[in-house]
Amino acid sequence: MAKDEKKFRFDKDERVLCFHGPLIYEAKIIKREKRDDPEEPEGVYYLVHYKGWKQTWDEWVPEDRVLKHSDINLQKQQQLKDLHSKRKPSRVSAATSITQQSSDITESRRKRTRDSSLDKTRTEEEVKRPEFKLALSESLKGLLVDDWENVTKNRLILCLPRDPTVSQLLQQYGQEVKDKQKGDHECLEETLQGIKLYFNKTLSSLFYHCEKRQYEEILKEFPDKEPSDVYGAEHLLRLFVEIPSLLSQSYVDSETLVQIKEVLMDLQSFLQEHEKEFFTGDYQTNQNYRER
Repeated sequence: MAKDEKKFRFDKDERVLCFHGPLIYEAKIIKREKRDDPEEPEGVYYLVHYKGWKQTWDEWVPEDRVLKHSDINLQKQQQLKDLHSKRKPSRVSAATSITQQSSDITESRRKRTRDSSLDKTRTEEEVKRPEFKLALSESLKGLLVDDWENVTKNRLILCLPRDPTVSQLLQQYGQEVKDKQKGDHECLEETLQGIKLYFNKTLSSLFYHCEKRQYEEILKEFPDKEPSDVYGAEHLLRLFVEIPSLLSQSYVDSETLVQIKEVLMDLQSFLQEHEKEFFTGDYQTNQNYRER
């Protein structure tokens, strides 16, 4: 046992720094373990709690994402923060699809960031545009908490494919809007396509750790389907929490941000109106759950 203990670089309850995306945050080691699962990288993993963050953000991370809480690493944390605030690169680059639906646009945007004059224009635009905030209603917050407890505490997992799927409920919402409001709905269509693309591109970051094995199985079972054609309202609601952060890191102009927010707020009301239809509580025992 003593020999194994030496293999851990960090102690339980130790105050550390941890990478989350491109930045470094203060965290605390909650648990630790060694893994030799053939379906995931073997090695040492730590369950970390980020200082000042809700418990729902606790996650298992490999050892290479954890740093000692030292003056040198604190300086590195500040340097990355300063660099990120200046450049603000797109984490997903999916927001470009809200106004243009070609993935080629993403690559062209990356290339244009090398042009200093365009960088300057974007920086000025970021200063001018309002901060994007999306408040969830209390009822939807309650559904998020219930979902989190079911998956992480009660060791349950959603039955898949969902009915309706994300694609189906977005289509249903779009049709409902068109039936109520006559006229040109091109902007609505583009926004819904953008939401769908965001979902497909970021789904893996929306999972709780114990859901990842199910996702791997779904990829094998439905190799030709997009995530939005398998997952449903529960995971879409998790995306609502992430969207403000995603958009804040994307090159979307102020006018488009306003349009996106209007659609998201209306879509939120739509989810509430169809709560019993979309959030059916259709969970099953997670056979892949591993004791931590």
